[in-house]
Formats: sequence, C-alpha cells, structure tokens
Amino acid sequence: MAYTTLHLDKDGAVAQITLDRAAVRNALDETMIGELGDVTKSLGSDDSVRIVVLAGAGDVFSAGADLNWMKKVAQYSFEENVNDALVFARMMEGFYRMPKATIARVKGPCLGGGVGLVSVCDVAVASRDAKFALREILLGIAPAMISPYVLRKIGESQAHDYFLTGRTFDAERAREIGLINEVVEEELLDAEIDVWIQRFLHAGPKAIAATKELINQVSWSAIADVQDYTARTIAGLRGSPEGKEGFAAFFEKRKANWDIEG
Repeated sequence: MAYTTLHLDKDGAVAQITLDRAAVRNALDETMIGELGDVTKSLGSDDSVRIVVLAGAGDVFSAGADLNWMKKVAQYSFEENVNDALVFARMMEGFYRMPKATIARVKGPCLGGGVGLVSVCDVAVASRDAKFALREILLGIAPAMISPYVLRKIGESQAHDYFLTGRTFDAERAREIGLINEVVEEELLDAEIDVWIQRFLHAGPKAIAATKELINQVSWSAIADVQDYTARTIAGLRGSPEGKEGFAAFFEKRKANWDIEG
C-alpha cells in the first residue's frame, strides 16, 4: 500500500516507519493515524520483519496532534468525538501489542501524541537535542488516549508533574524518568539504533512476541491472577521449535538459527 503521511522502508529483518508531514512538523491527523494503524497490522503479520524502527522525517520527531485537525474535531458531536478518539486509541494499542521488537528514533521536538508514540515502543533512543512536552493541559484538554502507555513508562509521580504543567523537558530528563533508554549525540543516533537492532536479532522472534505479551499481562496484575498464564507461557515456549533450538544451540555452543547479523 502507498502511504501519504509516512514512509515504510524494509531492509532484511528491519522495517522503518518514518512520519513524514514536514509542513506541519510530522503532526498527527486522521490520515496519519489511519495509516499508522494499517502499517502496524501489516508489519505485525509479516514474518520476515523482526524489528520495527519508528522515526520522524527531518529535524522533528512529531509535534503531536495537528491543530487544524483538533480545530475540526472540536466541532464534532460528543459521539463523533468518541469514535474519532477510539480510532487513535486502537492504533496506539495495535502498535504497543505489535509482536515485534520496536525502537523509537527520536530527534528534535517530540510533543503530545509524539510522546505517546515513543511510549508504545519497546525502547527509545534520542539525540541530545530532543525536547519533550505533554502540552494538552495548556489547550484545555488531557493526554487521554496516550496516558496508559506514558504512565507505564514514567510512572504516576512524574505524570502528575508533566501531565499537569505541560512543561518541556530535555532528553536527559526523559532518560531519567524512563521515557527514553539512551541519549546520544545526533551524529551517533543511527549507530546506537544499530546497537539495539543487533541486540534484538540475537533473540528468538517468537519469544520476543510472547515476552511482550507477558510484560503486558503481568506488569499491572496481581501475582496470583497471572500464575496460570505465566506457567502456560513458559510451557508453550519450552516445547516450541524455537525453544528447542535455543536450548540445543546453547548446549552445542553455537548460534541459534534465528541469530543473525543485521
């Protein structure tokens, strides 16, 4: 499928989605949200893809919601607004649950919904000049659909600060609070992304998918509520072809058949 608001590039086991609306600083509107939802489903079911990188074109990751789109939806009825918001919420959930390792490549401003997109990725690498803000409160609204994912990254204490003030914070602060995993100089950004790609290529692809779901199920559940689920998860993986290959490779002191160089 040809996309109008983003580019999709594949190189072996790695796919990169690049947000590309330069005129509005890669802001999200209904078209981009729809296309992100579509590409997420496509990549999620593509067995040749093991890692997905999410980037912004140019010197901006994303300025958040397109204000012209926000102006338009402000005229919608309540039910129309609910339906519009659910499209975005489902896209976010789809990206979060994608059974691939996901990496956010963050350069420049990353605002509102852009922070949400970073939060649905497994890991994020930012250039030192990146700036972050959740400015919805300053517009009289709230970061509602992105909140489940941002809260999981930064926690309630930090959310009370950055959700309620809308203040800007830098890349190093984003790393300190858990939004970002690594901060590097701009010229080292792609090299650091490659480091993470190599790390994920050592892992079993089906094990990555199962472990992502494990994290999601266990992270906010009582221990007693997930014991059966965790037992069934490990039992299924141990007996799977991938699990058997992993153990065989370990004992035979060789690489597993999925362990490839990017």
